[in-house]
Amino acid sequence: MSDTESTEVPEGPVNLNLPFNAGDQAYIIVSSAMVLLMIPGIAFLYSGLARRKSALSLIWVVMMSFSVIVFQWYFWGYSLALSSTATNGFIGNLDKFGLRNTLGDASPGSPLIPELLYSFYQMQFCAVTAALVIGATAERGRVVPAMVFTFFWATLVYCPVAYWAWGLNGWGFKYGVLDYAGGGPVEIGSGMSALAYSWVLGRRNEKMMLNFRPHNISLITLGTILLWFGWLGFNGGSSFGANLRATMACWNSCLTAMFAAMTWCLLDYRLAKKWSLVGWCSGTISGLVAATPASGVITPWASIVLGVVSGIACNFGTKIKFMIRIDDALDVFAEHAIGGIVGLIFNGFFAADYIISLDGVNMTMTGGFLNQNWRQLYVQIAYIVASCAYTFVMSAVIAKLIDLVPGLHLRASSEAELLGMDDDQHGEFAYDYVEVRRDYLAWTPAEKDPREDGVVVIPQHGIDGHQELADSAMLRGQQGSKAGSSAPGTPPNEKVSSSKAPQSANEMPTEATQ
Repeated sequence: MSDTESTEVPEGPVNLNLPFNAGDQAYIIVSSAMVLLMIPGIAFLYSGLARRKSALSLIWVVMMSFSVIVFQWYFWGYSLALSSTATNGFIGNLDKFGLRNTLGDASPGSPLIPELLYSFYQMQFCAVTAALVIGATAERGRVVPAMVFTFFWATLVYCPVAYWAWGLNGWGFKYGVLDYAGGGPVEIGSGMSALAYSWVLGRRNEKMMLNFRPHNISLITLGTILLWFGWLGFNGGSSFGANLRATMACWNSCLTAMFAAMTWCLLDYRLAKKWSLVGWCSGTISGLVAATPASGVITPWASIVLGVVSGIACNFGTKIKFMIRIDDALDVFAEHAIGGIVGLIFNGFFAADYIISLDGVNMTMTGGFLNQNWRQLYVQIAYIVASCAYTFVMSAVIAKLIDLVPGLHLRASSEAELLGMDDDQHGEFAYDYVEVRRDYLAWTPAEKDPREDGVVVIPQHGIDGHQELADSAMLRGQQGSKAGSSAPGTPPNEKVSSSKAPQSANEMPTEATQ
């Protein structure tokens, strides 16, 4: 044997887990699952806010949007949003295409977790944002064009803005923007994109909007609770480890949400003199939205102030859609865009270096005015303006281009809007029973004598305009037209009998909440 022994490199697989703490990895895996639960939460929330006849459709578009995002994020979304080798400040490259080169290296977001886990966690963020945006289809949008929009929107809107905020060479990241968990890509991205989609889609038929109200407040509450639970993984997990910053983010999220909820309820009480559960849910969500960019960077007392301010701003923000005449049916702009803007501005004032450093990683970062960092406010404002302008314009362009493609028109027909998206787009219903409508006069009135055998009674709409739409749809069905709505034609060889609801001035019904 020679005096100098050679050192042999052991063959076989290398344990890539060794550089990382198992507790941190477990926490982010659980946080990812919590954030995933937000997607059915959004589905239930949106379904409850809509009318019965479109309740199932909103669940479908939200859940199917997740299917689209899983493919898009695996295909090229992660690479375009968070590739660490891109050199421009606008969007990532395709170095991570199909999750290539994405395994056991330290993630670009934090050295505490591997990149494979980071990519999975970030996928949930994109999916939640897409689910929020797609609520803009409410009660009048066709579902397949909406899914096409989702893929291109994620590629051309979400990925660039996420890269600005969190990419190692993103202009916002290098500029010093403080956006903890997604005030720009998630909140402004969803709110402004939903507003743009609603604008291109057009307003709902206002004759069908009389006496409109959410159809199922229990579903709204269930969706809100699922969102709240998932948001603790959303904001807590953005510390990328089981550490004090995660705990602080969860504390701040709850403080902001509950003070926003109380504020919203008080604002609603001043008008209706009733304590609204929908108001509590709306306030809770507005607070959680505002906490998204701020919960991991501001102090607890500032989170209380943020809750009050975001509750006021988002509550009054629901009036903007009437001023600009864009039918943002589910108030995605008021809740998410305005809430995200408020949270980002608070970072300029109340971000504290000792809160940011609680993760044990960001030990040299400076806060906002609390640390005499006066430039932080205009950095935040520049980021807000850029995010709002880019997401609105690009989303509107994508939606309009898709709308121009034959067969991909975004808007359903007026007959389909009358029937409801559940019937027109799916042929399934959220409630498979004969419902009792609030406006009972919209039903065919009962008659004293029973019908003869074989006579089919076609229910009549109590409002003339609605009945005309139903009659025209039925006529096309009888003529065998394939281009009309999905309203069934009258069965052949059967007598039809119908009765009109009373139409006198004293008996004119209001619109049913279907």
